[in-house]
Amino acid sequence: MTTETLTIARLGSGGDGIADTPAGPVYVPFTLPGETVAVARVKNHGTVMSMSVASPERITPACVHFGPDGKNGTCGGCTLQHAGDALYHDFKRSLVVNALKSKGLTPDVAPLVTAAPGQRRRVTFTARKTEKGMLLGFNQAGSHHIVSIDHCPIASDGIVSRLDAIRQVAAAIATSAEPFRVTVLETLTGLDLAFEGVKKVGSRERHAVTESVLALRGIARATSDGEILIEPMKPEIEFGGVRVSPPSGGFTQATKPAEEAMADLVLAALGKAKRVADLFAGSGTFALRIARQAKVHAVEGEEKAIKALDHAARNTQGLKPVTIERRDLFRRPLMASELKVYDAVVFDPPRAGAEDQCKELARSGVKTIVAVSCNPISLARDLAILTAAGYRIRLVTPIDQFLWSAHVEAVAVLEK
Repeated sequence: MTTETLTIARLGSGGDGIADTPAGPVYVPFTLPGETVAVARVKNHGTVMSMSVASPERITPACVHFGPDGKNGTCGGCTLQHAGDALYHDFKRSLVVNALKSKGLTPDVAPLVTAAPGQRRRVTFTARKTEKGMLLGFNQAGSHHIVSIDHCPIASDGIVSRLDAIRQVAAAIATSAEPFRVTVLETLTGLDLAFEGVKKVGSRERHAVTESVLALRGIARATSDGEILIEPMKPEIEFGGVRVSPPSGGFTQATKPAEEAMADLVLAALGKAKRVADLFAGSGTFALRIARQAKVHAVEGEEKAIKALDHAARNTQGLKPVTIERRDLFRRPLMASELKVYDAVVFDPPRAGAEDQCKELARSGVKTIVAVSCNPISLARDLAILTAAGYRIRLVTPIDQFLWSAHVEAVAVLEK
């Protein structure tokens, strides 16, 4: 380990400051461009010891758990609380712009649709039973150390106000001192707690969880690795006014405002399309909204998610016809011949993107395609496949959903 003084040149894609040195880039967390810092350096990683020049863009973090001086350690949930809005918003937008440029794409990229504190309705905590009680929080970056939290500025009040209740249920299910995860989703009927990685959950733990949930109230469901332990109320969320009961631990957009911003862009792009395919449809985030104005064929590989979508569609009046298909689109994408019957296609894949599906879309000639993505790198690759086949990118809109992180969503609208 050596100590040296560095000047931060820019932010890296992970949100760390980067200093250029003769030996290559050095990554320094919690720093901003233009800052001069003394760091303890190990290979290409620097830890700030002191700062002689601070950026005018530096602000006071919103959370006591953030940064090298954070309470109980450095919470790994956020990386950019020290950056002012202008710098932070530009950084998020640049993640999309730079990913597209790397594939030779220079479409119009809209300003970032911003996020605000207190909007996260879905949060994944790490929990562990200790001699002093139940730890519940987030892992320190690059570490197994759990930073126990007593508040979280990104999470909704409905989650933050129930941290003690979540700890109680976690304590009831814990079978050892091994860490496990709990994904908390705030729904219209109460909190949905999905525990993962708890080993050897037996009848004793099931009974303890049941008693705990019934005594606490306000908890709709508790599951362990997908198995329902207790469900006093079916968890329900709304997609454009359509009520859906999502599967335990299933994918839902982390904030309602970001989901609505994406949905507005999707619906506007579809215009007067009469037949639409929604690929990687999940539990119906877009399909059920689209069904207000067009016939929809929803395709999804996860059985419980597509069943939830189907049940919601069947039990909601005023929708256009919704057909469903369970299909692994990574192994068996919809072929060009199957796609030709649609006026428009929407796809919202996991982080890996939809490379094989885009190759078929490129051959299909579908007039309008809307790509929704949580990964600018795979999005750029997928859009390059489509533009090479004659599609034009009308607009790309970056959307902030994971506040103060290095993750950004995007919606791209293409036309033939």
